[in-house]
Parts: sequence; structure tokens; C-alpha cells
Amino acid sequence: QVQLVESGGGLVQAGDSLRLSCATSGRTSSVYAMGWFRQAPGKERDVVAGVSWSTGSTYYANSVKGRFTISRDNAKNTVYLQMNSLKPEDTAVYYCAASPYGLQTMTGQSYSNYWGQGTQVTVSS
Repeated sequence: QVQLVESGGGLVQAGDSLRLSCATSGRTSSVYAMGWFRQAPGKERDVVAGVSWSTGSTYYANSVKGRFTISRDNAKNTVYLQMNSLKPEDTAVYYCAASPYGLQTMTGQSYSNYWGQGTQVTVSS
């Protein structure tokens, strides 16, 4: 089993920054890619960013490219999402994801992912 715990969400103003963390535990050797999704009320859960655990290759949604940065800490089995220049449109519950498959599967076939419990990010105008 793989467990994921997110932290770092909160209420900020437009233009501010937040850093989300996702700590993994359990059978982490089965994780080949990790990333972040977000879901606003009434909307589908959409991918924000992803990273290959072994190669470091990354993926970003067009809506966050240039503002968000995903990174990993191998020693701590933790993935981060640095969010800069936040906009009200970024308001959502952010979920950490881990995949036993590659980065493409993690981002494109999210039904196969392990999930964290989610952390709320609210950006006021």
C-alpha cells in the first residue's frame, strides 16, 4: 500500500505564493510518478503537474505553466508544488497523486492513481 498526506494549503491573496507538500509512506518502491491534481466545486479533477520519480521529467498544465513548479526529495519521499503568482482561478482542493506507472499514465489515466486526502487552496481577489 501507498499512503499520501498533503499539507500546506490555506487562504491567500492573489499574487501570493504557497508551497504544498506530499509525504509518501508504505510501499514507495512501487511509485514511479507523482503529481498534483485539483478540483473546484462542480468541476472535474484535473491534472496540474507531474514528475517522474526516477528521471525527473515534468509535466505542467497550460494554466499553471510558468507559475507552478513541481519538485521531489528522494530522501524524504516527498513531492512539492511551489505555487507562485496565485490567481482566484487557482482556488480548488489540491490532491497529491502517485502512480505505479509512468508519468504519462499518472497524468492521463488518473483512475489508476493512489490519492491523498486533499488540501484546500483558496485565493482571494
